Amino acid sequence: MSNTKLIIEERAANIGNFLVGRLLPFRQKRMVGPFIFIDHMGPAHLGAQDNLDVAMHPHIGLSTLTFLFEGAIMHRDSLGTAVEITPGAVNWMTAGKGVVHTERTPERLRHSEKTLHGLQIWVALPVEKEQCEPSFTHVEADEIPSWEDNGVQFKLIAGKAFGKQSPVPVYSPLYFIEVKSKTTQTVTIGQHLFGESALYILEGHISSDGHTYGAKQLLVAKDSTLCAFELAANTTVYIFGGEAFPETRFIEWNFVASDKSLIARAKEAWTNNSFPPVPNETERIPLPPPKRFGG
Repeated sequence: MSNTKLIIEERAANIGNFLVGRLLPFRQKRMVGPFIFIDHMGPAHLGAQDNLDVAMHPHIGLSTLTFLFEGAIMHRDSLGTAVEITPGAVNWMTAGKGVVHTERTPERLRHSEKTLHGLQIWVALPVEKEQCEPSFTHVEADEIPSWEDNGVQFKLIAGKAFGKQSPVPVYSPLYFIEVKSKTTQTVTIGQHLFGESALYILEGHISSDGHTYGAKQLLVAKDSTLCAFELAANTTVYIFGGEAFPETRFIEWNFVASDKSLIARAKEAWTNNSFPPVPNETERIPLPPPKRFGG
């Protein structure tokens, strides 16, 4: 019997002047472990006059994880952080009770051609941490645990697995792992996983239980402990998951919470301009209107 519970195709979503491939949330699967939102951003090839400019916007109740394959993003937030992220490094911002940030093309790249490609991920916080003080951590690429096993390259970007721990300061049991190979290899790693688990194919393809899956597909496992597949040559996949929360999480715009009243309060605070601003920034993304369904 196949261990694949659900196959999610990447779907286009618009963020400003970018089309991104949205993976989570999905109607049939709102979360995988604590992971509640995943966008595949790019690859976007930008001209000399085209830049990423995501103005001030707020978050509550989550941690954001930015991981780039190509390009660079300048992150600024209401804590006073100003950090450029480049490929292989991790930006981990915990919103807690509320944080505001911007994401822009760094000044050094704003007048030249460039490519931007990466993953934008939201990880929901445990109930007891939802209203914690906001914080920011940047982890350089060479600080991420990396190793090779039988011709397969691994990176533990966040969480715990394989008896290793990433320096990214997560708040619940989870893992986010890069697996890649230049040659065809069989990968059996279920004994290292736990909780809910999913596998995203960035490039190449994998085979499992007699089926072949290609790039831009997200496979949700029935049982993470049975995770085994054949990795085709020149394939890169990302495996993520962990312990699911007992409580439902609600998501509206950039807000995540176990209690809808926290989201209502955050919406009112943003409308009233009472979130802390990002230093030296003035442009704000307005609260979007409520979604209307039906006729």
